[in-house]
Amino acid sequence: MMKKLRPIMLGGTGSDVGKSVLAAGLCRIFLQDGYHPAPFKAQNMALNSYVTPDGLEIGRAQAVQAEAAGVECMPEMNPVLLKPSGNMTSQVVLNGLPVGNKDAYEYFRKENKEPLRKEVHAAFDRLSSRYNPIVMEGAGSIAELNLRDSDIVNMSMARYAGAAVILVADIDRGGVFASAYGSIMLQTEEDRRHIKGIIVNKFRGDEKLFEKGRRQMEEICGVPVIGVVPYLDDIHIEEEDSVSLMKKSSVHTEENMINVAVLALPHISNFTDFDTISRDPRVHLYFTDDPSELGKGDVIILPGSKNTIGDLRAMREKGCDDVVIAAAARGCSVMGICGGYQMMGREISDPDGVEGEVAAAEGLCLLPTSTVLRGNKTIKRVEFTVKDCEVTGSGYEIHMGETEVPADASPLVVKSDGTCDGCIAGDRVMGSYIHGILDNQEVTDRLLAPHARAKGLPLKSETEPYRSYKERQYDALSARLRECLDIELLYKIMREDD
Repeated sequence: MMKKLRPIMLGGTGSDVGKSVLAAGLCRIFLQDGYHPAPFKAQNMALNSYVTPDGLEIGRAQAVQAEAAGVECMPEMNPVLLKPSGNMTSQVVLNGLPVGNKDAYEYFRKENKEPLRKEVHAAFDRLSSRYNPIVMEGAGSIAELNLRDSDIVNMSMARYAGAAVILVADIDRGGVFASAYGSIMLQTEEDRRHIKGIIVNKFRGDEKLFEKGRRQMEEICGVPVIGVVPYLDDIHIEEEDSVSLMKKSSVHTEENMINVAVLALPHISNFTDFDTISRDPRVHLYFTDDPSELGKGDVIILPGSKNTIGDLRAMREKGCDDVVIAAAARGCSVMGICGGYQMMGREISDPDGVEGEVAAAEGLCLLPTSTVLRGNKTIKRVEFTVKDCEVTGSGYEIHMGETEVPADASPLVVKSDGTCDGCIAGDRVMGSYIHGILDNQEVTDRLLAPHARAKGLPLKSETEPYRSYKERQYDALSARLRECLDIELLYKIMREDD
């Protein structure tokens, strides 16, 4: 039995400073060192989510961190998930299940947070009783003074858990000294005592050039710098924040590759669906909402959406709908996933106002399907076989709608329970509710086959299986962090009782 360690929280000087990736790396380090770690983030705001084995929904980052920790994900790891749906409104997912929509003002009022505070504390207690240590993650900046009274995820959670807080400061965006010092000095005296160190993240260049800066930061902030982590652009960990899409966007195509254009919808969800296909050596993948760039794709993918009718309207306003329809007519492949699948049908209706005030919208009419949005949410993992293929694939569903497929239409896959999913017209126009479907080689090969054949490329993917690829990345991340961080100091901090 390993000695019980104090929880550790990675708090940030701001959003997108790298907390999630560092938390995954620490989970893998603790696992390698013989502990039984688990991740925890009290409140998450993200459109990338995942399904637990018992059919509940959590933020994708905590699922990734659980994978790095070698454990199955569970709702206790992310008890509150906010899924923005537009007009300053988010769907609130509590302990894995949707409990309604809230506007920002209503949600962040102090009196509305107390019931949620009790829920996240109870979730932490359940998790802490089973795992050691708990690797916690804050949200955004730990120094948002206007949100302090209603905070359930940053320093108030650290106080409850008795966690040692390590401040993560992003040096790449500039102002690292001011952001680190300000984040610490703006805390109350009680909360300041919980901050035990700083990680300077995303450093570019020779770390020796920051040795003086490291000493200066320790002097002004009064806590040690645990390490300086370089910009890890050679290690790939699934990302959750849509900010990362800006790094993936591109406006050019490659003549000798299959160009896959993913439509960058305003409320795009689960864009990790495209991580595997982007690694295929035959593929050049890019995200865009520019009609002229979208039309250059050999394959166009309509991704998931948290506001399907609203994003369909945005697509029309930009003229992307005509581009997609014309592309399909001239022989490009078009695939829709989840909300994108719904858009490809004849109509989407919303009689109960699940997404808003628009009762119905005409679809792209690329598939003979029609969708009705309902209040009940489908959340489940699935296994399936591709038509005419005996290999079993897997993925997960998270959606509010029910799609009717005519009896004479062809389904894309058959699920293990005998029901069908999706629809395919010819061999180049298809849709599915299954997130992660493109992590399965047979589906990707079918999608790319016409274009691989035309360009003289291999018909079969040579991409490493996704599971083994991810395991290699977690190990590479932990190895790099061991080089950059003072792990012994970290353990010393986690063994303290104050």
